[in-house]
Amino acid sequence: MDFTTFLSQINDALIAENGPNLAYLLRPTSPHGKSLVKEFRSNATQELLERSYKGAITSPWDDIAIKYVLTCSCVAKRRSLDAYKEHSALVLSFLRFFTENRGWTLPALFSILRDLRDLAFDADFQAKYNGENSDCMEDAARKIASAFGNCITDRQSPPDQSRKWGVYYVVGLVLKSYFRLRKISLSKNILRALEANRDIPALSQYPRSHQVTFRYYLGMIHFLNEEHAKAEQELTLAFYNCHLEAHANQERILAYLLPLRLLRGHLPSEELMNRFPVLSEMFTPFVNAIRIGDIAAFDRALERWESKLVDLNLMLTVERARELCMRGLFRRVWLVSDKNTRIPISMFHCSLRLSGMDVDQEEAECLVANMIYKGFMRGYISHEKQMVVLAMTNAFPRLADRATPFASL
Repeated sequence: MDFTTFLSQINDALIAENGPNLAYLLRPTSPHGKSLVKEFRSNATQELLERSYKGAITSPWDDIAIKYVLTCSCVAKRRSLDAYKEHSALVLSFLRFFTENRGWTLPALFSILRDLRDLAFDADFQAKYNGENSDCMEDAARKIASAFGNCITDRQSPPDQSRKWGVYYVVGLVLKSYFRLRKISLSKNILRALEANRDIPALSQYPRSHQVTFRYYLGMIHFLNEEHAKAEQELTLAFYNCHLEAHANQERILAYLLPLRLLRGHLPSEELMNRFPVLSEMFTPFVNAIRIGDIAAFDRALERWESKLVDLNLMLTVERARELCMRGLFRRVWLVSDKNTRIPISMFHCSLRLSGMDVDQEEAECLVANMIYKGFMRGYISHEKQMVVLAMTNAFPRLADRATPFASL
């Protein structure tokens, strides 16, 4: 495909309001991109292209087409920073057109914003490799956030043709950029804007892929803010709505959902673990330790996976599940004593020593008191008689039945 044909196809897509075809034409990885690079191999410059083709098609599409060629040329030469700059200019020109049109342009918007994010990542990576500074990803995040504003403020288009149908896809791109930049606090502005605009369609009306991405990042924000109940709710919805063949996405969601479910006493099934061998290798030792109340095994798993858990921001959450191990150990003491309602503290102390915890009896008493306080056990301690008095019924409530499982987090 030569450049004249390229311009003609862009014009045809604009007349037909064919968003998917327009998106294809503007994708740097499309086959015609290589053809255009070959056509202008020796003279792909802004000045020459403008001299020959400026005004060849309605504005701003003449500028967009020229920037597309320059972007493809920079990509072919592996000049990531220049490729980002050219594509960034393309995006700005497209946004001028986008704000004057309806939702048929959304496929093209999604495509160029996704390419903008990817090119920004490549530019920052290359700069870091060369020992240079680069803020392309920050700049890309600002431009994507600007596109979000252009989507959410559409007041003129008919409801079924509104640019608002692109809101949650663009939000997903913005949040992903903020997470990559480790500037998650910036997401508050986006979430506030979503809450303030009540006239956008309900999330359930958007494509399922948009819902899953948004719920995943919203769940992650709650998780990092230690709002674990909200995080579990959003991540659960994200997981159950995720496409069955999107295995990597399901695994990414489960990496954070599993620890939250563990804290509520919901242990994953063997079938689920077999579907995700990477997660199974990491979490199965913790699950097995909780099942049998083996504190020493839990501590060994914690030591082995410490580095990985820290990288995933999961260390504190998984560490809190150690209480479930202790609850299991104390329950075994209760079972061994034939479910007696009066058990000497020395028995709990002995069980802790056998599990590898070097504690004295006073500390053992404190640990039992803590279990009772947090609702893992029902009863009280007679300090004078050094005796634990357990409830006649339901001495060890089901973990899932605890009234406030996240109260101590």
